[in-house]
Parts: sequence; structure tokens; C-alpha cells
Amino acid sequence: MAENSKIEWTDHTANLWHGCTRVHEGCDNCYACSISKRYGREIWGNDKPRYAVESFWKDIEKFQKQALKDKVKRMVFVGSMMDIFEKPMPIVKFNGLPFNLFNGIERNNFTTDDLRQYFFNNIVPSCSNLIFLLLTKRPSNINKYIPESWRLNPPSNVIFGTSPVNQATFNTLVPQLNQVNGRRFLSIEPLLEKIENLNLTGIDWVIVGGESGPKSRPIEENWVLEIRDYCQSQNIRFFFKQWGGVHKKKTGKLLDGKYYQEFPIINNI
Repeated sequence: MAENSKIEWTDHTANLWHGCTRVHEGCDNCYACSISKRYGREIWGNDKPRYAVESFWKDIEKFQKQALKDKVKRMVFVGSMMDIFEKPMPIVKFNGLPFNLFNGIERNNFTTDDLRQYFFNNIVPSCSNLIFLLLTKRPSNINKYIPESWRLNPPSNVIFGTSPVNQATFNTLVPQLNQVNGRRFLSIEPLLEKIENLNLTGIDWVIVGGESGPKSRPIEENWVLEIRDYCQSQNIRFFFKQWGGVHKKKTGKLLDGKYYQEFPIINNI
């Protein structure tokens, strides 16, 4: 759990569980998978359980209390080590989870969907000072797993997002995201090729970034500039995260000589 996240486009990072499965080309050099393997956790793939994060619940409570005290709204990315809309998966490590999660549920039948539904139905409504960024590579699952009431009346403190990385994933994932009511954002990370026929109708916020690490794939400036120009022409908030590469600190975050770090409009209280 990151209290003050190293991810520049959010205030906090939170994970209900760790673990996922590869979806598309953007997952090829997944840092979350590498971290899990480093700690010896076999939680990646369709045949592996997920690792429940016990600190999630108390940390979210702490974030809410602090934001309320400061009279602001803060963003929480859920989550960097998981996909909130992955299909239900078995979990390991139960100690420290909310007691009433177990009501009527046998532990050997406990899944990530039990965590997800408790979060949706009990935590989100009680955290009016937190804006939850629910990012997924599976936007076709959003309407399947959110509470029924959200489909017509999505919470004001939730923004749904997806992660296209090239033309094919853009063409598939963005229309699926637009089937979801509510505010929407794109995290185009890593951007792997130029995206033609760019249509961001229905999108409120766009994040773009290059891949980092020893196996990072290249990004070209004109790919990013075209997305920036389109966003500016449509009054869509635009955030450029990084150029990436093996030495991402050296490549920096300047685009066309400027920093572009716009956030979705969130009214403080």
C-alpha cells in the first residue's frame, strides 16, 4: 500500500489483493508480476490464487479521515498490483479482513469478488472525500461486477478507466469503457504505437506514458503530441507521465518543452 503514491497521477495507491493474468501486449513487461515473483508469491495466471492485502481496509479509513480533516478530496488508484474487474479468483491469507466478509461464506469458497463487493457496497459510499480511480484492462467486465444501482447512478467519487496501448486495444477497450455510465479515463501506458483515428468521445481524462525498465519498448514524440493536441481541441484533461526507457529519470517528463500534468476536475469541499 502506498500512502503517498509514487505514481504521479494519484495521491494514494491501494490494492485489495495482489495478482493478475496477462491480458494484452501492455502486460508483457508487467512490473507487478515481477515484484510478486521477487517475493516468491505464485499469484500470476488463471490457475493461481490471489493474495489478499490485509492493510487495505485500515489504510482507506486513514486516507478518508485525513482528507476530511484537510477539507479536500484525494484520489486513490485501485490498484497497481491487481485488476479490480478481473473475474472472481480464490484468495490466500485471510487474517485481518473485515469480520462480516465471512458471514455465510465458507473460507475455501472465498474469492476476490467478495472483497470487491464489500469495497463497492460498504467502503466507497462511506468515503466521500476519496475519488477512487478504478483502472482495468477488462472494461467489458465493469457492468457485470459493479452493484446494480451503479449502472444507472454511478457514485460521484468513482472514475472508471481502462488501459489501451496500441491501435487494436484502443479500438476494443475504449468502446467497451463507453458502455459504462459515469466518468471515464484512459491510462495509455505504455504507448506502443501511433493510434490512428483517435476518438475520445466520452472520455474525461487521458494519461500517456512510455515504458520503463530494461526491456522497455520505444515511444515516439509524435505519437504523444497527436494525443495531446486532440485532448486540447476537445477540452479533455491530459497528463503526460514519462518517456520511460532504461533510465527514465534521464529521459524526463517534458513534452514539447513543457510539463503536462492535468487532473480531472474535482471540487474540494
